[in-house]
Order: sequence, then structure tokens, then C-alpha cells
Amino acid sequence: MTEPSTTDIAEPARAEPIHSVLGRLRAEVAKAVVGQDGVVAGLVIALLCRGHVLLEGPPGVAKTLLVRSLGAALDLEMKRIQFTPDLMPGDVTGSVVYDPRSAEFQFRPGPVFTNLLLADEINRTPPKTQSSLLEVMEERQVSADGVTRPLPEPFLVAATQNPIEHEGTYPLPEAQVDRFLLKLTVPLPARDEELGVLRAHHAGFDPRDLGAVGIKAVAGPMELAAAREAVGRVTVTEPVLGYIVDVCRATRSTPSVELGASPRGATSLLATAKAWAWLGGRDHVTPDDVKVMARPTLRHRLRLTPEAELEGVTAESVLDSVLASVPTPR
Repeated sequence: MTEPSTTDIAEPARAEPIHSVLGRLRAEVAKAVVGQDGVVAGLVIALLCRGHVLLEGPPGVAKTLLVRSLGAALDLEMKRIQFTPDLMPGDVTGSVVYDPRSAEFQFRPGPVFTNLLLADEINRTPPKTQSSLLEVMEERQVSADGVTRPLPEPFLVAATQNPIEHEGTYPLPEAQVDRFLLKLTVPLPARDEELGVLRAHHAGFDPRDLGAVGIKAVAGPMELAAAREAVGRVTVTEPVLGYIVDVCRATRSTPSVELGASPRGATSLLATAKAWAWLGGRDHVTPDDVKVMARPTLRHRLRLTPEAELEGVTAESVLDSVLASVPTPR
């Protein structure tokens, strides 16, 4: 099996009836977004695994449009938060306010009460506001005024950040980064793809009007729930389980790594490998499935030593070395 590039995920190998339903997502999203098939596949895997995604890429590569298009193709509600330095936690999760008409305090839900939450430029808001997503992402609930309110199902946070601009930003703490199932890099389009973007805009395409593009809902919460059950039935042998553990442990013993993949990283790699195997039409996980998902699942969980960063070492190069050195089970 050919491994994908380090920036995204390759295309699943084959499809069965339920796979074909999800497979039509790419065709619908492509009506608004040119290319980015790997990122779409990663978002689908996150939905299948009930995880969250960190999208990293320069401005203007259609990160917002991508999430909006996916929500339309899945008939899911989508909301967007523009993270700014003055954003408060209550602006994200909601707050208790006094209603003079009823003379009572009432909870006013924040934008997190949705299916797809686009946290745009999450690293532009201070840690106090960033931390408002910790309970949301882990427990899928909001606690306010002694009352716990569950979030809708399905629920996915797609947070974006610019990898180039660092002025006026607040890097996410390691504990919060570890809560993202995948980190997907959104690359600049190839020349032919960029020509396609220009042709669409020249023909009158308006990215703010998805209805005019003709995106149709090809699946919904029921199909996602059925797919999740099917992913749960994918089998994993003991040697493959051991391979996942060995890969994660190897990241912790690499000299250039200060903090390697945690046990949460290992369980995340297991989940994404199962989802990838299912999307490929298999009922079992192979070592190649683990290799395909290792980079997007683990790249953001590695913290390099300052010396390694000065030498130009990257998380990608570390994972390449780990995958080349850890024995693959037969």
C-alpha cells in the first residue's frame, strides 16, 4: 500500500454500499472546494471516531469553506467562532444571564451547541478562552451554574491556525493539543487546482452562498451512527496492537523528542487505523493502516527539544524515522 504524503491522507481503496454513501461526500464538497480530498477524508475519519481536528495552513486555502461544505453535505448544523484576543469563555460556551421579563436567571447557549464547530484561528485567543473548549472537547458537555448540558450528537471541533504568523498568538498548551484526534495540514493548491478556483470565481461562484453551488446532503446523523458501529466491529490482532504501542513508545525514546506520544495518542492511532481500514473496505487493521494514520494522528503530539528544532528536525522527520525503524509485524 502506497503511503500518503505527510500533508494529508490518501484516498480509500474501495467502497461498499455504506462506504459509497460517505464516498459521495467528496463529490459534493468538490462543488465548492477544489482539491483537498485528503483533508475531507481526515474530517470524515474524525467524525467516525468522535474526535476533533486541528487544521493548519496559510490563509486563503478554503479551510472555512471546507468545513461549511462538509456540514451541508452531511446535513449537519455548523457554526463558526472567530477567536480574537478579547473573546471571553462565555462567548464560546454560553452564559447565565438575567431575564427581566421572567425575573429569573437563564442559560443562553453559546455557539458550541452545534454539530460542526469551526474554531477559526484558535491560537489568537488567550489561554483562558482556549481552555473553555477543554470540557467541550473531552466530555461533550457544558457545565454552567451547577447544571451540565450535553452537546448535540454528532459533535466535532475543527480548529484552524496559521503556521506562519506568530505575532499576537497564544500557542495551545500540550494538554489541549493532545485532545485533537488529528492534525491535518491544508496545503496550497496545485497549479491546475488553482486554475479551477479562478475559473469558478470567474463564472460567478460565491463562497458565501453554498445553496447556489448545489451541494446536496448525501448522508446524515443516522448514516454516521451506522458507520461508527461498523468501525467498532473492525478487528485488530495482537501483533498489530503491539505495533501501535511500539510506534508510540519509540517516539518517547527518540533523542530529539522532549515529549512523545501519550497513551491517548496510542488509543487515537488505534481508532483512526480502524476507521481507515473500514473506509478501505476491510474488516481488520493491517500494519499499513497504522502507517498511513500515524503521521496525522501523532505529528501534533510530539514536542521536540530546542536543540533539535535549531537543527531543523521536524515531527514529520521523527515519525519517518520511527516508522522506518520499528519492526513491522508480518
